[in-house]
Amino acid sequence: MNPVVLSVAFSVAILASLLVKFWLSTRQMRHVAAHRAAVPAAFAGTVPLEAHQKAADYTLAKLRLGIVNDAFGSAVLICWTLLGGLAALNDLVLGWVAPHWGAMACQLLLVGAFMFISAALELPFDLYSTFRLEQRFGFNKTTPALFVSDMLKSTLLGILIGAPLLALVLWIMQATGAHWWAWAWVALSVFQLLAMVIYPTLIAPLFNKFEPLADAALVTRVQTLMQRCGFRAKGFFVMDGSRRSAHANAYFTGFGAGKRVVFFDTLLKRLNGDEVEAVLAHELGHFAHRHIARRVVLMLAFSLAGFALLGWLATQAGFYLGLGVVPNLPASNDALALLLFMMGLPPFMFFVAPIFASLSRRDEYQADAYARSKANAADLVRALLKLYEDNASTLTPDPVYVRFYYSHPPASSRIAALGMADANLAGARA
Repeated sequence: MNPVVLSVAFSVAILASLLVKFWLSTRQMRHVAAHRAAVPAAFAGTVPLEAHQKAADYTLAKLRLGIVNDAFGSAVLICWTLLGGLAALNDLVLGWVAPHWGAMACQLLLVGAFMFISAALELPFDLYSTFRLEQRFGFNKTTPALFVSDMLKSTLLGILIGAPLLALVLWIMQATGAHWWAWAWVALSVFQLLAMVIYPTLIAPLFNKFEPLADAALVTRVQTLMQRCGFRAKGFFVMDGSRRSAHANAYFTGFGAGKRVVFFDTLLKRLNGDEVEAVLAHELGHFAHRHIARRVVLMLAFSLAGFALLGWLATQAGFYLGLGVVPNLPASNDALALLLFMMGLPPFMFFVAPIFASLSRRDEYQADAYARSKANAADLVRALLKLYEDNASTLTPDPVYVRFYYSHPPASSRIAALGMADANLAGARA
């Protein structure tokens, strides 16, 4: 591999992706701002002007922050790679740790130091987003103490779970020969599947409280809906989402006998029983159409391809040189290879993002259609309108921006696909 070619290609990918992000963001900003003054005709009888303008202002504020964050992230990426930041960190770790603790400790510490520095660099954006932007629009419920608590818990979990997994992958890279990437993929896949099983019952409760749904009438409605759809759940729970944010949601999680339905408390406060039933029918639609299973298979397939690519790149001196690191092949460069691959791939993958966004929007349409067949379309429309309003989601996104980024279709497209004509929207907000 020619390191100069890789350096040029990487630089072009970073610059091109950044320019496209800026172009898309400015398109979205202009489109949203141009339609801020009036509610779209299709929603004129259902969405208050004040809510429409709040959504526009919230969207614009997030886009401005996103532009700064993208520019900063690209600069940091260049510093880590082409300007030698990762190489310098590696030399520092080697100098301090290698004489005392050995190669594995060096690699673990290198990854840990990289993650710590990266998190520290992103912290100002997280703080601003939570305590300024979200606070300004009335969404933030997180206290400084809770923010610190969440950060400490996430860090501790990352160490307790991530460090042993990383050590296993690094050991596999060293011990299993040229096809290490296949064994590493197997180990990571087993971990990811296991995480999907244990997350709802062991991990999520560390951050939120989950209480059984106490509304007996709603429990009966939900049970009846699930029986009608051919599903069973281990339980119905309410999550204290309002502890951190005013945003509302619901989800269906778990596998096999461990399936459970989770409602945000903010959702239950906003929607009536018919609307909650329609939202749950949408979530069940994802399982009925096997969207979750397909996404898991797709995720595993892409991770296998990624490991195979990394298995080849890790043996190429040009891969390291092209991304700012002088290699010492065949000595232990495994942690360096993992970090360089993790940083080097996203600028190239950015340009295939519209494909995945399109697939996700297709799944949402299918889930909506399923909900329409199992519940009332007007109830789902009412719920969608309330959720779009409560989450300050703009009703007037730029079509190109939608095609590139949106994992969910815009409100107008979803409602039209549900068969609700403009004239019916006024009656949908009862």
